[in-house]
Amino acid sequence: MNIGAHLHIAKGFHVAAEQAVQIGAKALGVFTGSQRAWFKKKLTAEAAEQFKNALKKSGISPNHVISHGSYLINLGTPEPVLLAKSRAAFIDEMQRTEQLGLYLYNFHPGSAVGGIETDKALEQVAEAVNISHSRTSNVIACVENTAGQGNALGRTFEQLKKIIDKVKDQSRVGVCLDTCHLFVAGYDLRTKEGAEKVFKEFDDIVGLNYLKGIHMNDSKREHNCRVDRHENIGKGVMGLEGFKWIVNNEKFSGIPLILETEEPFDEQIKLLYSLIDE
Repeated sequence: MNIGAHLHIAKGFHVAAEQAVQIGAKALGVFTGSQRAWFKKKLTAEAAEQFKNALKKSGISPNHVISHGSYLINLGTPEPVLLAKSRAAFIDEMQRTEQLGLYLYNFHPGSAVGGIETDKALEQVAEAVNISHSRTSNVIACVENTAGQGNALGRTFEQLKKIIDKVKDQSRVGVCLDTCHLFVAGYDLRTKEGAEKVFKEFDDIVGLNYLKGIHMNDSKREHNCRVDRHENIGKGVMGLEGFKWIVNNEKFSGIPLILETEEPFDEQIKLLYSLIDE
């Protein structure tokens, strides 16, 4: 299993790769720049090469690194100005992911904000992916399921499937499932049986071939509350049985399993590895 964590890049992308080694990670999550800025400082060839070298030295495969989109981006908005800004930022982040030598870019689909029909908003998300594919070569756009708060898109597997169905190049679209988001959106992962049922439903509706990564997060809030509050593994209301089922499932051995919790990451990574049966 390739278990890791989302780490800060404030001191450089290469520093995040070096820190991943220190916490015992075999996978890594990073932003492509400040997630609070629409337009990011140019990514230099030197910084990209530093990261590639540090990643190679770490032993972490680029296939097990997920770059994460900015929270400002809303590809489902009915507002033309915000949609244009969101699409421009989305394309830029896909291109930055490619510059870093990575293949997986994870993004939130956004919100319809009550001003547009859900299906139309989902079509807009897919159209942004299509546009980004024409401006990049090999990065896979991985839509993330959401907690479903307010008018957020992507709460259900059916909505994720509708986005994928409208993407022209099916080889360059995927899903990154967040366990906390699943849980608070109504998918119960508290038991082995529950986890098995949830992922079977995902396979039936979307297809496990589209699953490119999993965000491994416990939840501070109760099942089906639609409130997104991550908690450290084993400290929240989900327990460990669902996580144990995930890390013992060989179907997930080729994808990155990324913590988006609070430190200490090394303890949580050790805990997850300890759940793997001999």
